Amino acid sequence: MRIADVEEDIDHELVSKEQIDAKIHEMAALASEDYRDKNPLLVAVLKGAVNTLVAFTEAMSIPVQIDFMSLSSYGSGTVSSGEVTVRQDLSADVRGRHILIVEDIVDSGRTLAWLVAELKRRGAASVEVFALLSKPSRREVDVDVKYAGYEIPDEFVVGFGLDFDERYRNLDSIAVLKPSVYQGVQA
Repeated sequence: MRIADVEEDIDHELVSKEQIDAKIHEMAALASEDYRDKNPLLVAVLKGAVNTLVAFTEAMSIPVQIDFMSLSSYGSGTVSSGEVTVRQDLSADVRGRHILIVEDIVDSGRTLAWLVAELKRRGAASVEVFALLSKPSRREVDVDVKYAGYEIPDEFVVGFGLDFDERYRNLDSIAVLKPSVYQGVQA
C-alpha cells in the first residue's frame, strides 16, 4: 500500500504527532516521579499500544522493564465483542511488582478493566494505567486512568499503532478514518 493510498482513506487528523509527543512526555515525567525506586513493569497490549509504549519508555527518566500481552475483543470488525481472549500472556511474574499498563486507547473499558483485575488477581503490588486516548462517550465499564492523555469524540481513529483490519498503524498521528473505508464491517 502506497502512502497516497493511506492518505486517501483519512478524513482528517485528530491529534498531531507534536501533540502526541507533548502528552507522552508530560505523562512520562509524572510517572517517572511516581515510580522512582519502585522498579516498575510496563505492560502493553499488542499490537495497538506498541507505538505508545516505545515513545513512553523513551520519555521516562528512570529504568523500567517492559512486557507484552496480546488480548482480543475485536476480531476484524470495528465493534468490541465484549469477550476478552488472551492470545499471548506475559513472560514476567507480576507478583509484588508495580505495574503500569500503557494503553493506546480506552474505548468501552471492558478489556482494560479485565486486564487491571487480572494483574491484581496475579498479585501485583499496584496496577495503574497510562492511556494516550480515551473515548468517554463509549465507556461501558469505569476504569481509573491515572495518567490520562486526550479525550476524543466517538469517531473511528487510526494511526500511531491504532488500526483498522491491521492497516494504518504506521501513521505518526491520530486520524479519523473515512466511514466509507469501514462501512459494512461492524463485527
